[in-house]
Amino acid sequence: MALQPRGAYSQQGVGARTIDQAQLDEGLRTYMLRVYNYVGSGLALSGIVAVLVVMFPPAFEALYSVVQTPRGLATQPTLLGWVVMFAPLGLIFVMQHQFRARSATSLKATYWAFCALFGASLSYILVVYTGESVTRVFFITAATFGAMSLYGYTTKRDLSGLGSFLMMGLIGIIIASVVNIFIGSTALQFAVSVIGVLIFVGLTAYDTQRIKQDFIEYRMEGGLATKSAVMGAVSLYLNFINLFMLLLHLFGNRE
Repeated sequence: MALQPRGAYSQQGVGARTIDQAQLDEGLRTYMLRVYNYVGSGLALSGIVAVLVVMFPPAFEALYSVVQTPRGLATQPTLLGWVVMFAPLGLIFVMQHQFRARSATSLKATYWAFCALFGASLSYILVVYTGESVTRVFFITAATFGAMSLYGYTTKRDLSGLGSFLMMGLIGIIIASVVNIFIGSTALQFAVSVIGVLIFVGLTAYDTQRIKQDFIEYRMEGGLATKSAVMGAVSLYLNFINLFMLLLHLFGNRE
């Protein structure tokens, strides 16, 4: 066998690594774009369903009853309203625990149902808050979410440790929110909203990095990539919705 200069082998190795890295980068961009498309289309579906429920009074009245309070309009869920509010949690459980058994098409259908039910459960905000404040807070949320997701995608810092801290904080504000249902403290609710905003801002960056790293580690393709993108979209969708609701509580104007 004819010998080649060491540089020839070196160049071939560099070229192979360069091509492999280019393919990985292209696959990652495609994958993340798919995740964001699912998030965006899921939010759009939720918004459309919320508007349709409000535009059809019998549907809204089946979910909520409207009451007047000193602070303005408020709503109380009916029995069906409670079912619709908790149904998305059940669908998340189904998607997580039947991830490998379900096809990509089935998982996507469950995701759309999840977003539609979430939209129906959030329809009350279009009655309780002014349209102007809902629109304003939505764009504030979108800008904050976009900035933090971009940070999570581009930062070289490992955010895995931050994720554990944020999850503990999330559990804390959930417990505080449940307690506040019984004591009705406005000060506690304000504190929960402020801390909650910080937590979901951090979770947006953490989840974005986690989704990116999962693709790089497992090099997902085909149906597995589609299903993983859907589950990644669920995480980012929930971060967006929770951030939006907390900001709306802080800055929204009631009817």
